[in-house]
Amino acid sequence: MKPKILLLEDDMELSDTVAKFLRAKGYDVVQSFDGEEAAEKIYETRFDLWLLDVKVPFQNGFELLTKLRREGDDTPAIFITSLHGADDATRGFEAGGDDYIRKPFALKELQARIEAVIKRRYPGGGETIAIDETHRFDPIDFTLSANGERIPLKPKEARLLALFLRHPDQTLRKEEIYDALWEYEETPNEGSLRTFVKILRRHLGKARIETVKEVGYRYRSVGESR
Repeated sequence: MKPKILLLEDDMELSDTVAKFLRAKGYDVVQSFDGEEAAEKIYETRFDLWLLDVKVPFQNGFELLTKLRREGDDTPAIFITSLHGADDATRGFEAGGDDYIRKPFALKELQARIEAVIKRRYPGGGETIAIDETHRFDPIDFTLSANGERIPLKPKEARLLALFLRHPDQTLRKEEIYDALWEYEETPNEGSLRTFVKILRRHLGKARIETVKEVGYRYRSVGESR
């Protein structure tokens, strides 16, 4: 399972082209065509990456990301824009962007930049994340392995593990987890969440994921596990 991406682009033809390409690569892409619509979707759903055009209706990409960063959201973001000035690129990074790609761009270049940003957001570096001496997780194709052997995980189980790895030693509220695992039209299920946690504990050890009573769960990194 690939990361979930919000694509903000008001050129419908370009949006469809980019979305089609990324979906063919296995990404889960949610399209948005103006700043207000994008903000609503971001508040409704947890994304792994935002692709933000700058010159869009109602609220431009710089303004949107600046607001989200002030609210404490650190989801990685890449600006895609027709602006070519050096000052525009500087403004993009000052707004909190992780990367900046100018139009027209090659789709393969965009894919490479997406993968590079996602890899930087996970600890451990390299192609996979070392969870412990036995287990590794690939943040690009969302697969878990033990001693080189792939461990089958269902999509929501893999997404939950990715979420934990992005926020090690932090308490994640159930509501945050629901937003990350369930689509907007789906109804979150606490029983299913408990099952996903139980399965991950079975693979990684019970102590790796701590239950925070009446709040949510905390994933303990190697140095913190007990």
